[in-house]
Amino acid sequence: MAEPKTKYDRQLRIWGEQGQTALEKASICLLNCGPTGSETLKNLVLGGVGSITVIDGSKVELGDLGNNFMVDESCVGQSKAKCVCTFLQELNDAVKAKFIEEYPEALVDSNPSFFSQFTLVVATQLAEDSMVKLDKICREANVLLIFARSYGLTGFVRNSVKEHAVIESKPDHFLDDLRLNNPWPELKRFAESIDLKVADPVAHKHTPYVVILVKMAEEWAKAHGGALPSTRDEKKEFKELLKAGMVAIDEDNYREAIEASFKVFAPRGISSDLLQIIHDSCSEVDSNSSDFWVMVAALKEFIVNEGGGEAPLEGSIPDMTSSTELYVNLQKIYLAKAEADFLVIQQRVKSILKRIGRDPDSISKTMIKSFCKNARKLKVCRYRLIEDEFSNPAVPEIQKYLTDEEYSVAMGFYILLRAVDRFSANYNSFPGQFEGEMDEDISRLKTAVVGLLNDLGCNGSTVTEDLINEMCRFGASELHAVAAFIGGIASQEVIKLITKQFVPMVGTFIFNGIDQKSQLLAL
Repeated sequence: MAEPKTKYDRQLRIWGEQGQTALEKASICLLNCGPTGSETLKNLVLGGVGSITVIDGSKVELGDLGNNFMVDESCVGQSKAKCVCTFLQELNDAVKAKFIEEYPEALVDSNPSFFSQFTLVVATQLAEDSMVKLDKICREANVLLIFARSYGLTGFVRNSVKEHAVIESKPDHFLDDLRLNNPWPELKRFAESIDLKVADPVAHKHTPYVVILVKMAEEWAKAHGGALPSTRDEKKEFKELLKAGMVAIDEDNYREAIEASFKVFAPRGISSDLLQIIHDSCSEVDSNSSDFWVMVAALKEFIVNEGGGEAPLEGSIPDMTSSTELYVNLQKIYLAKAEADFLVIQQRVKSILKRIGRDPDSISKTMIKSFCKNARKLKVCRYRLIEDEFSNPAVPEIQKYLTDEEYSVAMGFYILLRAVDRFSANYNSFPGQFEGEMDEDISRLKTAVVGLLNDLGCNGSTVTEDLINEMCRFGASELHAVAAFIGGIASQEVIKLITKQFVPMVGTFIFNGIDQKSQLLAL
């Protein structure tokens, strides 16, 4: 077997050893191993999860051979759970795999405590009543839960967990933490020690843009009563001052300063998102608080006191035109400040832990360091109970989506995916599942949709007849292409939740295969 570092090399570059360790410790339970469930687990097995348990009471039928790559002709008549489990085990022998030949709905009803042994449950192709029951079970046991379903050319994915805190949110775009608009004393002194009017042209073109901007911002503030450029005209004037400082047209450092000048104009202090987190009721910690909220409490104290309204410094600087000596010295100043901020936060964490009666060393140095480095990018995701979403719908949101041309089809599919379960409960089959009953099924599904919309408080709202006809035409089939896509999205969400990296989706993800659109509904 290949060494883990070689085997998982590409993904280690994305979520690191800490993320991979979390995956390798995770125990995943899959409910129903049709194409949607099998494709979800395939991605996780290849990614190196610790163990999987496949729950499915059905046997492999001839129809399964056309949409599930995890079974073949030799499997017909055998336990689907066993065949899929065997195939998945072959993909990665480091993953422990087992199966239970039982229908998930029966297991949810008869043995709810069964699910408490898992890190995360992936529930595929479940009807509404089973979703509601399973959601309550997993929340009480603090087990992560993801629902996924594919149905013809549509499908959905929805995460469900009380609260999910993310330290390493890894946003695509985020402003460098350089503090050009609020430099600390050491950075100011370093900038002051460098002469921007130096006669040596080589030295002039190798002054880092950070130094140029700190000095120019300081000069501007002195001339403008302590204020930095804020209006369009002031920003333009500031850039002109930077241009005037150039002595040659090939000075890349001044070009970089002009391009990065917007970092000087950025507001000081913390973002509204972070402000919301530090003022969350959970930041008032007690002995039952999670490590995350203990660190948030320490961060809150730091911002008010030592931070002077700022979060701890990240400590890294981007590449820039500079002499090696100046760049290294600048790097040391940022690292020293970040380390000093970390030590203050660490001490505050220990004090808080002691105050709430917990071991002061129970939160590791590595964890606190990661928290400090990512303090500006913290995210907290909270999810409604499925039962709450179904019984206490957000009527204004539903109506807005139904009348919005951009979202009406996605919302229509959301309504229809729920309506087909009502149809199935009444007629013991899904619309369009059997030939010769299409017209009658369309009429029945239309009635189910109207009833559901009325129950949701959306009297008078409609779903287009074309969409209802399409839903009947789907005949509850799981098309492999759609199942693979939905499985890919679901497995991606599993990885986010387990590694606690990147921000998981909040809302119901709807895939519209007719128009090739993916949309998130906040319901």
